[in-house]
Amino acid sequence: MSVQSTLSLLPGGAPVSSAISLYARHTQGYEERVEATIAQLRQAALEHPGSIVQATSLGAEDMVLTDLIAKLNLPIAVGTLQTGKLHTETLALIPEIEARYNLDVEVYSPREEAVVHFVRRNGEDAMYQSIELRKGCCQIRKLEPLSRMLQGRQAWVTGLRREQSANRGAVPPREVEANGRVKFNPLADWSWNDVWHYIESNDVPYNALHDQFMPSIGCEPCTRAIAVGEEFRAGRWWWEDEKAKECGLHVAQPVASSAQERSKAVTA
Repeated sequence: MSVQSTLSLLPGGAPVSSAISLYARHTQGYEERVEATIAQLRQAALEHPGSIVQATSLGAEDMVLTDLIAKLNLPIAVGTLQTGKLHTETLALIPEIEARYNLDVEVYSPREEAVVHFVRRNGEDAMYQSIELRKGCCQIRKLEPLSRMLQGRQAWVTGLRREQSANRGAVPPREVEANGRVKFNPLADWSWNDVWHYIESNDVPYNALHDQFMPSIGCEPCTRAIAVGEEFRAGRWWWEDEKAKECGLHVAQPVASSAQERSKAVTA
């Protein structure tokens, strides 16, 4: 979804001052999508008690999920990656979440020695030099810490949505990864309008950078505001080809989607 298409929804083209005023819209089927998400979160917690975590990037989608997990009092842990390159505004959400919802956020940081070695060898701005070096940086700062977050856990919850990018256009609500871990994507069929309507309706805290035309927020060197007409994730790794715009957290090939699982069960 482009900013241009969203801006066209504003009455009279009036200027906006927040992401809520820009994006929050009630659309047909919203209540049903919320109920389906609640049902899936409850089922996920029931299937994997004490062994499931929400991996939050602290973006708008993930704040919706954290709000639901807390309100439903579900036994789903909440964890995030402190890459060492996050915006101050992003980091500010961690204590806000803990105070607001009375829960502890698990914070996973990269191995210091790995970061020091990478920077000494390639420089602080290595991510701009090549896709290989950028992915190497992501490997150290995001993928390795994520592996520790997921270690010993049977399942995890993400804020992935099909609308976010072409690469995510086929995201299923539930998938089984190659290692057998189950990945739940309860917002897969939510729109950006849905996300912000929920945030507005439930007074959910969110990253202040969303008010600065940053719909998708990652590390500071790799995130910029998007312009009118640009796609949702255009501000992420903007110097790279569109097909390369993933850090690796969500590119593993699943063994089977929930639809495939159901098909096997029927034919067994």
